[in-house]
Amino acid sequence: MATSTGGLSALDGGEMMRYAEYSPKGSSRSDAEIDRRLGGTLIAVGLGVAAAGFAGRYAFQLWKPLGQMFSETVRKMPTSAFSSYYKGGFEQKMSKREASLVLGISPVSTKAKVREAHRRIMVLNHPDKGGSPYLAAKINEAKDLLDKDMRR
Repeated sequence: MATSTGGLSALDGGEMMRYAEYSPKGSSRSDAEIDRRLGGTLIAVGLGVAAAGFAGRYAFQLWKPLGQMFSETVRKMPTSAFSSYYKGGFEQKMSKREASLVLGISPVSTKAKVREAHRRIMVLNHPDKGGSPYLAAKINEAKDLLDKDMRR
């Protein structure tokens, strides 16, 4: 059982110790000290941001000639180099290569792929839906040429 020592039992002393471990410690820092440390931190952050800004400004001034040279080089490049579209008109007599380019498939595609590509492109370019009759004729010509080559 509990023995009494100095008016407190061992059980009571144990509980007091347990609560003492979890009790909040007194505020050892004054408000003035917290304000001083916060002010110092804010000043340090502000100086860091200012230094980064000045360094960035200096770097942009230093590399300005390089930036101008880069922009001139980009301006001189042909825009068709970045285009995914075929540059050039139609050939006099359609070749297998041109037919596959018109339909957007490989020249050695299967008959099913040719029909699917033809259907997909004709839905987008049909004259009844506002497409060009000339383009529709070229799309049909490309399908006929590739289908004819498949039969041989």
